[in-house]
Amino acid sequence: MRRGNWKIRIFIGLAIVAFAFIQRCGDQEENPYTGRTQTINMSAQQEIAIGLQSAPEIAQQHGGLYRDNRLQSSVDAVGNRLVESSIAEETPYQYEFHLLADEQTVNAFALPGGQIFITYALFSRLNEAQLAGVLGHEIGHVIGRHSAERIAETNFWKTLSMGASVGADMGNVVAGIGQTTLLTNGRDDELESDELGVLIMLQAGYDPEELIRVMEILKEASGGNRVPEFQSTHPDPDNRIERIRKAIEKYRS
Repeated sequence: MRRGNWKIRIFIGLAIVAFAFIQRCGDQEENPYTGRTQTINMSAQQEIAIGLQSAPEIAQQHGGLYRDNRLQSSVDAVGNRLVESSIAEETPYQYEFHLLADEQTVNAFALPGGQIFITYALFSRLNEAQLAGVLGHEIGHVIGRHSAERIAETNFWKTLSMGASVGADMGNVVAGIGQTTLLTNGRDDELESDELGVLIMLQAGYDPEELIRVMEILKEASGGNRVPEFQSTHPDPDNRIERIRKAIEKYRS
């Protein structure tokens, strides 16, 4: 490679990296519901659009929606009570709750903008207050804008990796740093959603102690074969229980 071409590649690489950091600083904003400063590069309406667009595919991956309108109505009733009685009502999001037909996977999750899912495998293990704990936790993910934050973080690292790849052969190293950062922040998101879930349950008149029982149910469902905390995006259930107890004490006092 000619010396001049090498200098041009370094210059372009540095320019891309500088752009990534400038854009990252410009995208910072404070979440009015959590008080936390986040890097977000999309509007609430864009989050809603992404969630609505992704929802059918997500449902299909879990066997579609559960074909029992009575059970779906019970999920809707608890979810709507949580939204209408809590800080979720103040947000611009469109909350919809979906009971999935999957009878094997014990899980619940939220898409950006308010699309919230729970598998029948988990739903069937819960009473009403425990269901409220799960849905409240997932509403917490929406309010915390965790998906939007992860998207912005991923885009930042992709741009940074592009700049490093142009300037030198270090793209894989930078990409690896990005994955580690996403993993750590994911655990923090779970803990923040647990705390928001406690607040939402209290505001809706549910006993937040039932969220602790949910953690015990998740632990039992794993059969003791759960992945070590440092390898998972979800914190260890025992650590979550401790944090939930602190949140209950905080919001009850």
